Amino acid sequence: MLSSIFCAGIFGIDGYIVTVEADAQPRLPNFELVGLPDAAVKEAKDRVRTACINSGYRFPEMSFMLNLAPADRKKEGSAYDVAILLGIMKCAGIVRTDIDVSDKCFVGELSLSGNLRHVRGALCMCVAARDAGFKEFYAPAEDAMEAAAVEGITVYAVENMRQLVCHLNGSEPLVPVNYDRNGFSDSASSYSIDFSDVKGQAQAKRAMEIAATGGHNILLIGPPGTGKSMLAKRLPTILPPLSFAEAIETTKVHSVAGTLPEGISLLSVRPFRSPHHTMSAVSLVGGGINPMPGEVSLADNGVLFLDELPEFPKQVTDALRQPLEDRRVTITRANGRVTFPCNFMLVGAMNPCRCGYFGHPTRKCTCKPIDVKRYISRISGPMLDRIDIQIELPSLTYDELSNNSQTVERSEDVRARVIEAREFARKRMENDSYVCNAVLDSPGIRKYCQADEDAMELLHSAYDSMGLSARGYDRIMRVARTIADLDKSDIIRAEHIAEAIQFRSLDRKYWGIEE
Repeated sequence: MLSSIFCAGIFGIDGYIVTVEADAQPRLPNFELVGLPDAAVKEAKDRVRTACINSGYRFPEMSFMLNLAPADRKKEGSAYDVAILLGIMKCAGIVRTDIDVSDKCFVGELSLSGNLRHVRGALCMCVAARDAGFKEFYAPAEDAMEAAAVEGITVYAVENMRQLVCHLNGSEPLVPVNYDRNGFSDSASSYSIDFSDVKGQAQAKRAMEIAATGGHNILLIGPPGTGKSMLAKRLPTILPPLSFAEAIETTKVHSVAGTLPEGISLLSVRPFRSPHHTMSAVSLVGGGINPMPGEVSLADNGVLFLDELPEFPKQVTDALRQPLEDRRVTITRANGRVTFPCNFMLVGAMNPCRCGYFGHPTRKCTCKPIDVKRYISRISGPMLDRIDIQIELPSLTYDELSNNSQTVERSEDVRARVIEAREFARKRMENDSYVCNAVLDSPGIRKYCQADEDAMELLHSAYDSMGLSARGYDRIMRVARTIADLDKSDIIRAEHIAEAIQFRSLDRKYWGIEE
């Protein structure tokens, strides 16, 4: 007898449908599994046999041949266990042979007791099942709520094989799982930290607001204890809330990587990733024999914070250049090509020198000029060109630290201005694919960055005196466009250009050091 059960696999962050074809013949007991299974899939033979017996069913004494189609794609992981056992049960009549399973997709790892265990990428597999036209998706109870976020398909949470068999045979129907979208909206702007926690640093806060409005990358430079890390960690709190589509994309990455927090079925706040400077380039951009997403992809639709930026190996920071431009990472291996999204904001933080006090008004720098230059030069020019905003954070005075009476804006107040300015920009660019000013290319800059005569004269002067590159020119125009959006101005004025130039003035102070 022949039966076909459908399940799903993962490649990159995309799911694909796998057909488990089970053929049973009345011969000496045998179990063959073909279709390019990896070691974990091959071990399913022992898991499904024991799970069947411990679920209260007699494992059929027959010769089974199971094929995982398409047979030319390697199958990895343990998500095929349930489909394999169901194929055997359908051949043996444990699951009624007249039951139509052609519109159902089953995923899950089996324990020896017959319970279903967590699998990675349930959201990705459910999306693939929905897109392939399946009506029902069966997942382990631990993963069902994650899959239920996908619209257009009915999701069932399965605790064990006996429960699933009873449901399919019609004796004890399962209740579909529904995702609460209202709960997602309520938690989309819920943070335990706030922008008002940071004292002083008004100019840096202004720079962070501009960065959040335009999606610009930003570099924070200053001595230890000036609040660089505090500001960076609070940047997500002033960004617009995650849309549902962004949440689905971001959750797919974390689900595949296995970094989805326990008890969280769908990420509702923007991710904040802060990897250590000892990481490798592969850890940053992704890779491996079986490609997995790196930190740039885990920060998708959120913030990637690189603290002590010069301490990162040069090959690691240089590996960021392509993701910053393309907003995606493509990894090619012998078994295929994988593309991971990486639409993130980069926040870098660094001391001005190794001791941290170069240029400090009261503390003496103990570094030699050549050592300062060597430290600063760890950040390459091409990498620096990809950071739109550079801001210096001065040391706080005692009065700034001790003054608790000053009015400090909360994150929700700043976020309201950011959302309003982004909406102003969206209406201007609604006929194009640009999502924020930071991604404007040369045609977009020519079309949307219209400046008056005084502004262009100021930019011309700055271009000659600062020795800007063509990319530096574009960066200033993008930042000026964002500043104009905050002012609700369709035309970029001279004051907008002046402020944008101010955020690139550190090139001369630090990267133009004389020996």
